[in-house]
Amino acid sequence: MARIVICEFMDERAVARLEAAHEVLYDPQLVGDGARLRAEAATADVLVVRNLTQVRGELLAALTRCKVVGRLGVGLDNIDVPACEARGIKVIPATGANALSVAEYVIASTMLLLRGAFASSAAVAAGQWPRAALGNGRETAGQTLGIIGFGSIGQTTARLARGLGMRVIAYDAMLQRDAPVFAQTGVEGVGLDELVRNADAITLHVPLLDTTRGLFNAARIGEMKKGAVLINTSRGHIVDIDAVAAALRTGQLGGAAIDVFDVEPLPVSPSLQDCPNLLLTPHISGVSTQSNERVSVMIADKVLESFS
Repeated sequence: MARIVICEFMDERAVARLEAAHEVLYDPQLVGDGARLRAEAATADVLVVRNLTQVRGELLAALTRCKVVGRLGVGLDNIDVPACEARGIKVIPATGANALSVAEYVIASTMLLLRGAFASSAAVAAGQWPRAALGNGRETAGQTLGIIGFGSIGQTTARLARGLGMRVIAYDAMLQRDAPVFAQTGVEGVGLDELVRNADAITLHVPLLDTTRGLFNAARIGEMKKGAVLINTSRGHIVDIDAVAAALRTGQLGGAAIDVFDVEPLPVSPSLQDCPNLLLTPHISGVSTQSNERVSVMIADKVLESFS
């Protein structure tokens, strides 16, 4: 029987599946108590985390008998994967399980920001009638969506976007422009610069690497179509949030939805306050009732398989 430590929230039905076969400590608050987490990790055969737990340094050193780290999500920037592998620890992400949740967030944000008419409730309730100001929004159909990073999330986003009548172009540093996946999904593979110049909305689905850090800085945002929309659900540090705010204030950007930040929770940020056409969410694009269940069940099943 293995000992499994789950230190962030997991669907309780998946927890029960693990408890039926192994000893389980499930405490979603454990991530906030570093000393206790390290103490529990010392006797863990499996550690299950989300994005807050940093599996490196002192915590990694404490995992003296651990064989598996399960990641309730897909991003691995909070896990020192090479160091885990060097210790014989298998890292298991929930690849694909939250793709639909992220894709729906992207499409909903794109529609909201292109139309620009959904922040008027307070004004209308107060007796104002901003019909002229809000009557020039853009329909989603016919607009060009640019997807940067064409893995499972990017492909799911493309499918939803094409269903709404959008033209979809995509860039992936790991794919040739004529890669079969583009034709199979009805998407045009293009270069990064071409995508930035031509997309009415851009969505990012890339990991945080040296090559993606600062990918959308002030200069690249300045190369986008005037009034285009930018959506980041990948990782902080990929987008310069202060440059986004500045571009929104000048009208270079028509809107932005940011779900991930350099530091989370996001500190008080004067540059973002009262910023027009800006949607900020607390790293929840991949989290829904259904996706949490899918992610949790996938990781539970893979953990059980690893000890079968």
